[in-house]
Amino acid sequence: MKILITGSNGLLGQKLVKLLANKDGIELLATSKGGNRISNQSGYSYKSLDITNQLEVEAIFDEFIPDTVINTAAMTNVDACESDKELCWDLNVNAVKYQIKAAEKHQSHYIHLSTDFIFDGENGPYKESDTPNPLSYYGETKYEAEKLVQKAKTKWSIARTIIVYGMVEDMSRSNIVLWAKEALEKGNPLTIVDDQFRSPTLAEDLAMGCWLIAEKQATGIYHISGKDVMSIIELVNRVADFYGLDKSIISPIKSSSLNQAAKRPPRTGFILDKAYSDLEYSPCSFEEGLAILDKQLKA
Repeated sequence: MKILITGSNGLLGQKLVKLLANKDGIELLATSKGGNRISNQSGYSYKSLDITNQLEVEAIFDEFIPDTVINTAAMTNVDACESDKELCWDLNVNAVKYQIKAAEKHQSHYIHLSTDFIFDGENGPYKESDTPNPLSYYGETKYEAEKLVQKAKTKWSIARTIIVYGMVEDMSRSNIVLWAKEALEKGNPLTIVDDQFRSPTLAEDLAMGCWLIAEKQATGIYHISGKDVMSIIELVNRVADFYGLDKSIISPIKSSSLNQAAKRPPRTGFILDKAYSDLEYSPCSFEEGLAILDKQLKA
């Protein structure tokens, strides 16, 4: 199986490369903008790719002719998407359009990463068939991309996920768990929202979910996340508990008082039954995920 990954320098992208490089029966091409940030470069090839450049996308597909494409590249900073809508649309919608066209030409199985932010959060946790109603421009662009994928004239899958955490090399962005650990270790007072609920997802679990979709050639929409739903403040408290850090510095705040550019859905979380039954997806608990992350940080 020839697998093409976009966004291979990102958190999920790096975990996918680690999972699939040197795997029997797989030829892997990792692509991202600029140079390869992964130091171990054995068992796969790397090419720089600007996914917003249609000619570059076509050239890579024509040369490699992938059986499977896993599109992990996106603009995911929710507030930045509100302030730079043009770039957000380019990365999250136009880039998907170009990839779908190229995937149709070669009849590649197109696996697209999406998000819980396509929902309004009024009645989470959500199943795959629930109706999207995005609250932010980021959510809108991800929903638009999903609609394009669902019309693709090739095999397609959508893997929706929720706040991904983990540790990789040369990270361009932190994630909530690493941020919480660092902030708690500094001991400065923290105000954390108590009215937003999510299912944090270990990057390794998400990578495995994407591979299971590819391996089983499963099509349609799959919810791939962690299995524990918790408020953001509970998440930070659980990080504090895991590391034996002082919780007394954490105090609650309401989302409405934050004045964030983008509106967030209050309660998401996913019902994972379809991924459990179709894919035999088996995510770890939040504490198991923290233990895996802790080992990597120590190493």
